[in-house]
Amino acid sequence: MSGGTGGYKAVSKLYNALMTGLVLTLVSQRSADAARQFVFTHFRRQHLEKFRDGLAKLGLDTLPHAVACAQYHYFSNALGGVKTEYVKESDRKAWVRYPPPRWIWQGAAICGIPRAVNEAMLHGWHGHNGVTLGNPRLGFVCTGETVNGDPGLEGYYIEYDREVAPEERVRFAFGEQAPDFDLAKMPQLDSANWPAERLAKVERSYAMEYVRSMLPSMLELFGAEEANALVGRTARLIGLQYYDDLAALTGATGDSAAAFAGMLTALAQAQGEDATCDPVNSVIVQKGWRLMEGIPAGETLFAAWNALWEGALAVHNRRLKLQSERRADGIVWRVG
Repeated sequence: MSGGTGGYKAVSKLYNALMTGLVLTLVSQRSADAARQFVFTHFRRQHLEKFRDGLAKLGLDTLPHAVACAQYHYFSNALGGVKTEYVKESDRKAWVRYPPPRWIWQGAAICGIPRAVNEAMLHGWHGHNGVTLGNPRLGFVCTGETVNGDPGLEGYYIEYDREVAPEERVRFAFGEQAPDFDLAKMPQLDSANWPAERLAKVERSYAMEYVRSMLPSMLELFGAEEANALVGRTARLIGLQYYDDLAALTGATGDSAAAFAGMLTALAQAQGEDATCDPVNSVIVQKGWRLMEGIPAGETLFAAWNALWEGALAVHNRRLKLQSERRADGIVWRVG
């Protein structure tokens, strides 16, 4: 099995697809409003957990608020492998733009995303920045949405001359347009000189954070039984659909139980897990579960998350079965 960059890319691609697929599952199996609620809850959770610390880690916490917010999105998303642009107009107005292809609505999936679901991300995160920063004058103005056919999701943070009401924290002004982006004028982080493997590892971690927010958000909104059904359905479909990518990126060949055990071990290790494989008996033993460490929802929704590997195995060899055991000290999988 190959590790390193290939394993990181496999995990990033898989969890990116899981997030996109879950939103589409909610749109198609429940309602657009259910998907909107999930996207809002998910991004508000990420905002509350990551934004303040992220500003400090990126060295942006001393900048004017509008500039700091726009640069935060530019740098954090770029590190995660998301196409992002940034333009500063003034200390009180700064643009952020996400050109196609949209990371979260990958491929043809964008055709199934209602506008309200896309905008829930802005309400969940962008519109709350001023609240978190203690600045009641800060808001976000959206000027374009890819789901509407615009050439990107874009908008600007602006510090008004007055306090804004809660319903004004995110406004829409589709007649305006972002200035041109000039990469040569962008501030640079040390990451600009990082090697490919380190950048791939950061992209992997970016996608993993979506899972860490996704599962508790689903549990909060839908309860254990329905969340398990919705996430499990999605995870199995994603495992089925992305098996070829996972096999290619990890170097898995053949359809034996040992080959799948090796691939699953490589994927676990690429997530930073302490996992070992007994190739003779096709048993994988993982100590702990770093992905969901400190996240109680992971235990409740373990079977749903585990459906990723069940789906992948069904393509690898539909005659094989995956026995999974969640233990207090980790996870054991048996392929046979």
